[in-house]
Amino acid sequence: MFKYLPHTEREIKEMLQVIGVDNIDDLFHDVPKTLKDLDLDVPKAHSELEIFERFNHLANKNIPLTPFVGAGAYDHYTPTVIRHLIERQEFLTAYTPYQPEISQGTLQYIFEYQSIVTELTQMDVANASMYDGATATAEAMMMACKTKRRNKIFMSETVHPATIKVVQTYAKYRNITVTLIPEQDGVTDIEIFKELNDKDHAGIIVQSPNYYGNIEQLDGYRTLLDETKGLFIVNSDLATLSTLKPAGYYKADIAVGEAQSLGIPLWFGGPYIGYMATTKKLMRKMPGRICGVTEDVDGKRAYVLTLQAREQHIRREKANSNICSNQSLLALFVTIYSAIMGKKGIKEAQQKSFNATHYLAEELTQLDGFDYAFNQPFFKDVCLETPHDPQVLQKACEDKGFFAPLVIGEHNGKHRLLLSATEKRTKHDIDTLVATLEVA
Repeated sequence: MFKYLPHTEREIKEMLQVIGVDNIDDLFHDVPKTLKDLDLDVPKAHSELEIFERFNHLANKNIPLTPFVGAGAYDHYTPTVIRHLIERQEFLTAYTPYQPEISQGTLQYIFEYQSIVTELTQMDVANASMYDGATATAEAMMMACKTKRRNKIFMSETVHPATIKVVQTYAKYRNITVTLIPEQDGVTDIEIFKELNDKDHAGIIVQSPNYYGNIEQLDGYRTLLDETKGLFIVNSDLATLSTLKPAGYYKADIAVGEAQSLGIPLWFGGPYIGYMATTKKLMRKMPGRICGVTEDVDGKRAYVLTLQAREQHIRREKANSNICSNQSLLALFVTIYSAIMGKKGIKEAQQKSFNATHYLAEELTQLDGFDYAFNQPFFKDVCLETPHDPQVLQKACEDKGFFAPLVIGEHNGKHRLLLSATEKRTKHDIDTLVATLEVA
């Protein structure tokens, strides 16, 4: 059955009568005439064949390149079956239904998604998903400040710059001060945090692997935060937690981040999906919703919306967040990917990405003028330094069909470059990229 049926003329007429207008044009009565008569220079209608020709012409302007850049968005393998399953019409919506219990299938896959997130993060509970990793981190910041009744938060400078900007934007309009903790050799300077830590701040946000791809040493934060009763917020690429120690291991209070690495294609930058998990103690402070499982009157397994802060609907001025929905279609995407790949498959994809990035780094640092920017363990991004002109390097890569490297700044007169290789990059791909950069 098709779930999106257009309204009939009779239904439209009945609705117009209810609101007291004669026709649909009356709904636009307040729009100024100058805007109504505005010539938007919209082209005339085209046939289907003409539309295909037009868009194929535009699409052919794109230059397909093989990415060797990550920085938060990774070109991982996507099993073909996922696209076919999520495009079934009963799934193809971005929202959870407003009468959720009649949609047991939707609630079941959200429940499974939450179970996957809690297992990977080793946290007590997870919500039904967030819009993306950056906004999930901003929501965690607001959740921490609201819980602790404090209007300051620490944040490491090694968090992705885009995430820092999003958090600062949210903080500005909540009158929250974001205090950045500087980096030392590519990781958070915990000694500086130790000096600054106080009871005015609600906690700290640390990302691992961080923007440079370096694995942060998260031991020690819990003890320092317990002294000031602050919250520990850990941002991670969810897929990496199949291999690395998760937030729960470090007794974090909130785990957030991006879940794009669980099979979601790059898609020219989105849409992606954020996740959030926390402890039972903070469960009622978490934005969004939680799906649970119970039994119906016949004793059969049934899925329900278990928890959602009432303030999000009836006392919005008191709410931590206005997040009332979730990235449901992408939560389904992540759930199907995880089911198909299994624990072993997800871990294998991440391990192969780790191996490929390290092989790439070892080969590049053998070249003249390429050195590691930091002396730190890294995962599937690596930061290198070089005196070579980065634009020349990028042009040489583009001519060979590669998208690389990402230029992220300068340090001591050298350019800092970020590169990454996933399980999709073959040894031949990597060797060709290295040879390209050698002669550039």
